Amino acid sequence: MDIEIKHKTAIPRYQQIAVEVAARIANGEYEVGEKIYARSSLASQYSVSPETARRAICILSDLGIVSTEKGNGIIIKSPKKAAEYIQQNSKRQTIDTIKENLLKSVSRQKQEMDYLNDCLKDLIEASVHFRSMNPFMPFEIRITRDCVHLNKTVTEIQFWQRTGATVIAVSRNDTVMKSPGPYVALSENDTIYFITQDDTPDHVREFLYPSK
Repeated sequence: MDIEIKHKTAIPRYQQIAVEVAARIANGEYEVGEKIYARSSLASQYSVSPETARRAICILSDLGIVSTEKGNGIIIKSPKKAAEYIQQNSKRQTIDTIKENLLKSVSRQKQEMDYLNDCLKDLIEASVHFRSMNPFMPFEIRITRDCVHLNKTVTEIQFWQRTGATVIAVSRNDTVMKSPGPYVALSENDTIYFITQDDTPDHVREFLYPSK
């Protein structure tokens, strides 16, 4: 049984060593009862301190994978438990990876939302500034079949009296009718252009498409 070990920098070094030694045991490189390392040689092999090597061996010993005897070094005890430890460690690494990816995703989404909010703020400020410099910049609304005043004239629906807005143009079939007058009817697919006294299209939108 070949077991692949994936290194994760977030895992303490002594745990990495324990996993690597367990993998070699599980893969059959050593037989039960075989003596493998003294702690000092393990520390030298992995270029770590004796304390780091000791902690790695303690993990394997506590799990029953190896046994340690003073003067006899590290003795192989259970390849089966070594394989179980590797599998458990792999699952833990998978969970850690998912958690890490999730946190990164949340962070990216927050950055994107912050950027979107900044863009929206800039757009609003630019729009306000532009309208302050162009007070007669018209609004526009598309007329659809949902318009409650479809096919009625501006006079019939008392457009100005009820909205405070003045229609200055109507676009219909690729033709723009400027100053269309009070008798122009609102037809489906028209786009009407208007200016308002309070510099907002909300009254007109609510008048043409009342909220339910």
